[in-house]
Amino acid sequence: MSIPSSLTEPTLRLRQSEIIGALSHALDLTEGLPAGHAQRCCWIGMHIGQELNLNDHDRADLYYALLLKDAGCSSNAARIFNVYGCDDRILKRDFKLIDTHKLDDMAKFAWSHVAPGESWLKRLPMLANLITKGAEIGEELFLTRCEQGAEIAEQLGFSAQVCDAVRGLDEHWDGRGSPRQLKGEQIPLFARIALLAQVIEIFFAEGGSTLAMRTVRARTGSWFDPTLVNHLEKLAQNDEFWEGLRDPDIAARLVALEPADYARDVDDDELDRLAGAFAAVIDAKSPYTFGHSSRVCQYAQRIGGEVGLPEKQLFWLRHAALLHDIGKLGVSNSILDKPGKLTDAEFDQIKLHPVHSMDILSKVGIFDSLAPVASGHHERLDGRGYPWGLKGDQIDFATRIISVADVFDAVSAERPYRGAMPVAQALSILDDLSGPALDGDLVAALKRTL
Repeated sequence: MSIPSSLTEPTLRLRQSEIIGALSHALDLTEGLPAGHAQRCCWIGMHIGQELNLNDHDRADLYYALLLKDAGCSSNAARIFNVYGCDDRILKRDFKLIDTHKLDDMAKFAWSHVAPGESWLKRLPMLANLITKGAEIGEELFLTRCEQGAEIAEQLGFSAQVCDAVRGLDEHWDGRGSPRQLKGEQIPLFARIALLAQVIEIFFAEGGSTLAMRTVRARTGSWFDPTLVNHLEKLAQNDEFWEGLRDPDIAARLVALEPADYARDVDDDELDRLAGAFAAVIDAKSPYTFGHSSRVCQYAQRIGGEVGLPEKQLFWLRHAALLHDIGKLGVSNSILDKPGKLTDAEFDQIKLHPVHSMDILSKVGIFDSLAPVASGHHERLDGRGYPWGLKGDQIDFATRIISVADVFDAVSAERPYRGAMPVAQALSILDDLSGPALDGDLVAALKRTL
């Protein structure tokens, strides 16, 4: 197995902001938003921070708060599917386009998003549940999302100011936000900036600067801090501000906005924390995949150790295994959590998740050679796998390790369509797959470690 030479270079400088910025594309997928949403929000929010004359330390905290604002987004996806019976990504995207202070907007939203296409027999009980318990369910969904996001930020070692911003993203200036109904300056400043940046980005994408500013003005004093909107009005006169939102290479623009003295370089431990944190985001997407990435990582490292991989390669393998399913953040829970057999169209969506993984991981320079390894775990030795139909030696040795680990956890863990499988039975399935799909030597290595 080859490893990227960059990982063996002791002089490598890798900025944490570059990794989080690239991986934030996975969070955009889960929110049903175009790739780069979080980065464009960071562009908007940092310009507001400049208008406020924040010091460099605070601007660094604001920078990461904006990139991580959606860190908890996967944690309520399964519950959304359970309550609404629809594609969680579509619901999340559409929810951001309505004014939640208007009851008629909320009613129309619920009516159009509860189990679309299903019979009235299925829709009516779900609608009745929303009518009687809607407020309670909403608070639960927001609380889960906000707390999980704050925990991820804390796990990454960020300050309380960053964590509080993520926790307070959905609070509104007039106290009618969620989940704690904070009001006015009770809401952390960076949370206020993040929400304003989010709405600007979403409505700019929908209808340009005119629609974005019209929406913000209509919600000033209810959703938004009027002082922040005044600063935004000044920025709105600058064409360069809007031009940044149209730039497909927004990541390059953000480099200049991060305070240089507070840019954090990444060492091995930090890279471990980053991969682990995003693995937690991935696994929170569905109760049936909870802990999956961590377990696949453990099995892969056992196999790698058993076949004699050196420590540096095991370290690299660890990150590939932790992040192998990052593309599943772009798959609806209506598919991931479906108790019955998938349709051909639904399985086509499942087969896209390695492509999403490849796209997301390729955006991180240090993961260039890791990306194809991590995203190839559904390829088979006989060439009948997906998404690329690789065969035999075309499949990297490290990918084969992850494939064995992934299949073992998939068949031994509980799934929506069956209970957990005994280890002996799971290993028997791996034996049957050895040769046509899996590397038999690696299956044997896993058995020895168990």
